[in-house]
Amino acid sequence: MFNRVVIFASLPLIASCAAQSPHTEEVTYYQVETGKPYDDVLAELEVAIAEHNFRITGHSRVGKVIRDRGAANFPEYDTVQFCNLTLARTVLEITPHAIGYMPCNVVTYQFEGKTIVRTHLLPEDTDNPALNKFATEMNRQLRQIVDFAAEQ
Repeated sequence: MFNRVVIFASLPLIASCAAQSPHTEEVTYYQVETGKPYDDVLAELEVAIAEHNFRITGHSRVGKVIRDRGAANFPEYDTVQFCNLTLARTVLEITPHAIGYMPCNVVTYQFEGKTIVRTHLLPEDTDNPALNKFATEMNRQLRQIVDFAAEQ
């Protein structure tokens, strides 16, 4: 009986600890819309990634796969992952917690007659000045890649 009371009485304390995550982070996205043909956006995205000295490490053609499985009119959705090992090493030497930022990721999809090109940006306002400096440069490149892909 005593064990049940202790466990029951401890539940609010445990729940309050779980709700207070010490590592919260707001993810900022950079997004551009374009009327450019979808396949052209993907082709330009690959060019921009290469021009910034990144290598594509993965390409998930989610929309195509869903259409191939029988949903004939399903719209386009793609995720392209890319990385530069020198930059990955640099950011991981700054902080191993930055592993979540590598590889970089750009999504493209169709919505209301437009093609959306979107990437998440690295935080530039952390307590780590070296990470902030790295993020500022990386975010500049990510914006350039997205802008180039969407440019008419």
